[in-house]
Amino acid sequence: MYKTPEDRPVYRLLTGKDDRAFCERVSEALAQGWRLYGSPSLSWDVEHNCMKAAQAVVWYEADVVK
Repeated sequence: MYKTPEDRPVYRLLTGKDDRAFCERVSEALAQGWRLYGSPSLSWDVEHNCMKAAQAVVWYEADVVK
């Protein structure tokens, strides 16, 4: 089994408001050894009147199939 930071699963879906803080979370994950998995997704949140973003990442050692 792969050893990830804080024993997280090898797949993570990062989500949040599409802003600098979200970009920093994705950048931090990449710096820790995660790699992007697929394309980001954007959706308008009507309730909060803002754009929401999602980006999947996988642990760099994980053998995943797209």
